Formats: sequence, C-alpha cells, structure tokens
Amino acid sequence: MANHKSALKKIRRNEVVRLRNKIQHKSARNSIKKLKDLKSKKAANKLFPSVVSLLDKLVKNNVIHANKSSNLKSKLTKHISSLKK
Repeated sequence: MANHKSALKKIRRNEVVRLRNKIQHKSARNSIKKLKDLKSKKAANKLFPSVVSLLDKLVKNNVIHANKSSNLKSKLTKHISSLKK
C-alpha cells in the first residue's frame, strides 16, 4: 500500500485514466467495425472523416501509437476504394 498522499492520488488517477482510455479505444474499434461493415461507398466516405478524427484523438492522447493509426487509416482507405457504388 502507498505511504504518501501523492502516491494514493496517483493510484486513484491511474484508474480513472485507464477506464477513459479503455472507453475511447473501444468506441474507436466499434466505429472502425461499423465502417468496414458498410457496403455503400457513399456511406463509407461520409463516415470516414469521423473515424479518422477519432483515431487522431487517440494518438494525441497516447492511447494508441501513431503508426497503428496510420496503418488503420491506410487499410480503411483501401477498403473504401474497393467498394462498389
């Protein structure tokens, strides 16, 4: 058990941050899955900017690595371009 006030606060804070990161990461994964499930190119192009924005926010907050975000965006772009009208 922690002996200092600051260590106790750090333990509490870590739990809050961990849960927030988990929620953000899960919501991004769900939106990626939703985008991959779309069959319409028009709908996918409409949803794509919001997914990219989510990924960029995760990178900014150090939830995921920048390279992972780039790889995901690249794969999603390829997926959208392969869709039929």
